[in-house]
Order: sequence, then structure tokens, then C-alpha cells
Amino acid sequence: MSTLLIVHHTPSPACQAMFEAIVAGATNSEIGGVDVVRRPALAATVPDALEADGYILGTPANIGYMSGALKVFFDLIYYPCLDSTRARPYGLYVHGNEGTEGAIRAVESITTGLSWTKAAEPVNVLGTPSKADLEACWELGATVAASLME
Repeated sequence: MSTLLIVHHTPSPACQAMFEAIVAGATNSEIGGVDVVRRPALAATVPDALEADGYILGTPANIGYMSGALKVFFDLIYYPCLDSTRARPYGLYVHGNEGTEGAIRAVESITTGLSWTKAAEPVNVLGTPSKADLEACWELGATVAASLME
């Protein structure tokens, strides 16, 4: 069985709604053979990252950057996972009220350094998530999970 690790920082109702849509897509009954593990960014560990076959990363944009919590996750896992997690697929969702580009750029820079493979374009939501935004989150969850099906 493959493992999808969802690492998220969910400090607001908007981020929570996006996270729930991601989980719903990733745990869709049509996707088999994938164990979906959810970890808040500050609770995710090196063993979590090493045991995962793919990742979904969720963050608010804080002052034009990823959340400090997601940055702590990357700081913790970067070198211990650098060689062992190459080419693993990942997805990203970001919420902000403005200026999310820096958060996306920062995460993509780190995942490029890790040699992770982008499974889909990031879901980027400004303001209150619309129905279409939540559907995009669902699709992201389903896409990354489906990429891990055996």
C-alpha cells in the first residue's frame, strides 16, 4: 500500500475548508491502495516524510511567504530526506488574502531542491474559497492520491 502524507497548516476557516476538500478527494472511494496520513505541519516528522510515497502541502500565505509552520517542516526534513525522497510526487494548496505568489515560489524552490515532482499545478485561493476553489482542492487531493495507486 502506498502512503500519501498531507502536511498542512490550517489556522483559519478558509484553510480548514480547503484541507477538508483535499482530504475528501484523496480518500475518494475510487482510489484504492493509498493510505492517507494527515499531519499538522508542526507535528510532521522525518519518519512521516520518509515513509510517504507522495505529499500534499497546505499553507496560508503569510506576508507573502509560506507559513512558519510549513517552513519548520521543511527545515526538519530537508537533509534527512534529500536523497531518499527524490522524484516523489507532490501537490500544493495555498490560501491568502493577497500576495500568495511568494509562498508558492518558496515551496516550489524547496521541493525542486528535494527533487520532488509536481503532480499538478498548485491550487491558489484568494479570499473566501468558492465552490470552484474547493472543487480544485478535491481534484488536487484525488490527483496526487491516484498517482500513487499500485
